[in-house]
Amino acid sequence: MKLQSYTITQGRDRAPARAMLKGIGFTDQDLAKPIIGVANTWIETMPCNYNLRELAVKVKEGIRAAGGTPMEFNTIAISDGVTMGTEGMKASLVSREVIADSIELLVRGHMFDGIVALVACDKTIPGAAMALLRLNVPGVILYGGSILPGRHNGHDISIQDVFEAVGANARGRMSDAELLDIEDHACPGAGACGGQFTANTMATVMELIGLAPMGTAAVPQVDKRKDEVAYRCGRIVMNAVENNRRARDICTRAAFDNAIAGVAATAGSTNAVLHLLAMAREAEVPLSIDDFDGISARTPVFVDIKPAGRFMAADVDKAGGIGVIAQRLVEGKYVDGSALTITGRTFAEEAADAKETPGQEVIRPLDRALKPRGGIAILRGNLAPEGCVIKLAGHDKKVHQGPARVFEREEDAMQAVTQGKIQAGDVVVIRYEGPRGGPGMREMLGVTGAIVGAGLSDSVALVTDGRFSGATHGFMIAHVAPEAYNGGPIAAVEEGDPITVDADRGVLDIEIPSGELARRLKAWTAPAPRYKTGVFAKYCALVSSASEGAVTGR
Repeated sequence: MKLQSYTITQGRDRAPARAMLKGIGFTDQDLAKPIIGVANTWIETMPCNYNLRELAVKVKEGIRAAGGTPMEFNTIAISDGVTMGTEGMKASLVSREVIADSIELLVRGHMFDGIVALVACDKTIPGAAMALLRLNVPGVILYGGSILPGRHNGHDISIQDVFEAVGANARGRMSDAELLDIEDHACPGAGACGGQFTANTMATVMELIGLAPMGTAAVPQVDKRKDEVAYRCGRIVMNAVENNRRARDICTRAAFDNAIAGVAATAGSTNAVLHLLAMAREAEVPLSIDDFDGISARTPVFVDIKPAGRFMAADVDKAGGIGVIAQRLVEGKYVDGSALTITGRTFAEEAADAKETPGQEVIRPLDRALKPRGGIAILRGNLAPEGCVIKLAGHDKKVHQGPARVFEREEDAMQAVTQGKIQAGDVVVIRYEGPRGGPGMREMLGVTGAIVGAGLSDSVALVTDGRFSGATHGFMIAHVAPEAYNGGPIAAVEEGDPITVDADRGVLDIEIPSGELARRLKAWTAPAPRYKTGVFAKYCALVSSASEGAVTGR
């Protein structure tokens, strides 16, 4: 093996480096082996990443057993669920770039030969993948795992139910006592949010794109089998190092298409569009926002999972895991089964090993798919010339026309919903929440959950240049580009303007004369940036459009 770590550890001139490493217990024998960075996103601010310290111990045992030397390091994580609906939520998408940058810096600085990245909450997953692709080193993504379902009134619940209960309580449709009971029982322990929200969507992506070994992601975080999964990942990364199997060897265009098909089939989070575009950019793989539409259009929804379906993420594990989803995708010829995975085996070979649980109802047969097309679509029109994303799962509605109710930030829209000021037929427009305008492109689960809880999910549309949580459902349109801060047409919408959303035709339009729209945009002036110093100011200066993945790199 040609080990880049030898630049740090071997030779006479490296004696000072070895002296420092010996000071914390490493031996000459340790330093002669491949050095594997264990990138940990453990943090004590949420349940999602809470058990990753313990899992890292098992990863390191696997690395040592396979002949490597692990060196663990940490990076950050921001909880979407905890910060949702506040100014703090603006830090979430920004953190994806910080995670990628910090892993890159550590690996470039210490010249590790491979990486195992332990991830959980939303941005840690694509952030770690972006770093692996940027560095193009052998690497494994290990998802910490989903939380187990909570229980309320005899049925399973998740954090989604808490957000929707807030809206129901605000409209007098739920008592304070029931809201508190849901709050107290929704999150019973460690693990990432329990539906096919963004974390579990991206965990599915990592198995289907090949960076995570198949059979690893669906095991819940508190399940003792997760220790075996972690140990296995330690051994797998050593095999990848020995065979020089690098991230870009795996993440080809075919692999990206496979991952998008998985998002479509599971009615996954719209955030996958942002994250896969960002990953493709790091991999130098051509991928555009419109590619998602074609793949979603030809891939049915056959996984019955929340927020659009009946079951929780933990139920996918009980059904046989993500490998069973992969089997269905191969069976229907919705994927390229020849794509390489981190184990050195193909997608089809890995999928063939999955064992479906007899009688399970979560992952449906293809002849009993829930919907003939995937859970997202890309719209364009005079309100979104660069495109936007609509979530189609969880409802049958395809067309909405109504008057715009315009809000300059999420909090104002949330107040209007909870105070009963939004009526059936309205189109709630929330702007200046895009990558630059927010900055940070906040998720809108607070307000979308409140709309559902208020009983308006079938009669109200929401349009924003911000983004949605994976737990969002209803007639919701996000990632409108260009964003308002960049002078996109959404900046010119006025209260009462008629808005048309037509998913059948792929259209998002403001129904005013083109001359009037042009006049308004010509009179528009850019607002002052909300942050003039610090990381938000730097992000605002560097970040690209949501239609390009909201990345800060070249």
